Amino acid sequence: MNFDANTIVYILEILVGGLLVGIGVHFVPVGGAPAAMAQAAGIGTGTVQLAAGSGLTGLLAAGLMMEAMRLGGIDYNIWLILASGAVGAGIMMGSTMLTGSWIYAYAVGAPFASAKVNFDPITGFSQPPYVAPGTVGQGIPTICFVSGLIGGMMGGLGGAMIYYPLYLINGNASLSAMFAIGIFLVNAVIASWNIQGTIEGFHDPKFKKWPFAFKACAIASVLLALASVLITGGA
Repeated sequence: MNFDANTIVYILEILVGGLLVGIGVHFVPVGGAPAAMAQAAGIGTGTVQLAAGSGLTGLLAAGLMMEAMRLGGIDYNIWLILASGAVGAGIMMGSTMLTGSWIYAYAVGAPFASAKVNFDPITGFSQPPYVAPGTVGQGIPTICFVSGLIGGMMGGLGGAMIYYPLYLINGNASLSAMFAIGIFLVNAVIASWNIQGTIEGFHDPKFKKWPFAFKACAIASVLLALASVLITGGA
């Protein structure tokens, strides 16, 4: 496969997409097992699942938009495709956090509170009075919800940016999706190692560790982009 100008642009798009997936999860309130027991603020599942989930949703939304354009005889519009990925993943993440909030509020009876800040940066509400003893917060406070929406949309945008160039290279949706999912998972695992447990969002002190993930995801994404472009292009 010849590395012309278009191929270099495709590799750069995949690189940026991988970075968005890896860095975007730092915005998502990942509570893991503690959150599932209402002992930490955030979504009760792991970093890898949330990062890959947002990227995969972005891929599906972008693929649906591309298929609609193809059936309608419309030229592919990259901005609409990327917007579809971001909005689709944002809706997914927002729905996940909203459903989790219902369970916390009406099934567990736990107030939403963050132990990482004294006042919610969005609403200004005091947090310490509502943090249950023996926990590091519970539920999904407003700051966590807003941060999660940002992270979800970043992941979805990244998913769309990875899938779109791969599809243009080979025209095979299944092959493109398979390689895109692999890139999601690698960057998701890197982000998981960087976070090491739970994170509440951009207000969490752990968020300052994102440059380490940026460097690692950049190296991994470049290598994965080269491999996926060569393999799918040859296929």
